[in-house]
Amino acid sequence: MSKRIGEEILEALTKTFKVKLGEFVALIAKESNNPFELLVAVILSQNTNDKNSIRAFEQLRKRFILDPHYLMNVPEKEIEEAIKIAGLYRTKARAIKELSKILVEKYGGDLWKILKKPLEEARSELLSLPKIGPKTADVLLLFIANKPTFPIDTHIKRIATRMGLVRPNSGYETIRRTLMELFPENKYLEAHLLLILLGRNFCKAKNPQCSSCPVKELCNFVK
Repeated sequence: MSKRIGEEILEALTKTFKVKLGEFVALIAKESNNPFELLVAVILSQNTNDKNSIRAFEQLRKRFILDPHYLMNVPEKEIEEAIKIAGLYRTKARAIKELSKILVEKYGGDLWKILKKPLEEARSELLSLPKIGPKTADVLLLFIANKPTFPIDTHIKRIATRMGLVRPNSGYETIRRTLMELFPENKYLEAHLLLILLGRNFCKAKNPQCSSCPVKELCNFVK
């Protein structure tokens, strides 16, 4: 895949959108620079919108100290009550409590002990923890640790497939590696956020706005 295509995509999207860290997860990363808070934010953001994720996060932070040493001792039911608006609250509360306990027992509650390791070693270790999948690991590594990786969410997967950047039914790692080759390493975060904006505003799952899409000239779906 030609890096020139990546440059053209970035150029078109940059003209269309002003990248602001308004996305919930990106905002938490910028404001706190705390990897555990970001991990909680990512868990809360799963299968829900930013509005509900933000409300759940704020309620959790208002009621409890967002620290694994503290949360591991909070009854699961109380965490559920605080994050109920985020949806799947039982699963998310269980994940937050379980991860808190593991992080305290294995790492003294300090995620930086993982994130400061070389990229692939840190990524592998994160993926060995329960409830942490590739997207969550890559968000932590890119947003907080500034490691050169590319998180793939549903918007980005849809865009990469429709544009013909990857074959249909390509898995997470194939899409991730393809986009890492397509975009400059120092533009991974910007490209990630721009592609999410593209997915939300133009390349929607239903009724995509192809006629006004800023990258339609580069898209196989339109052609």
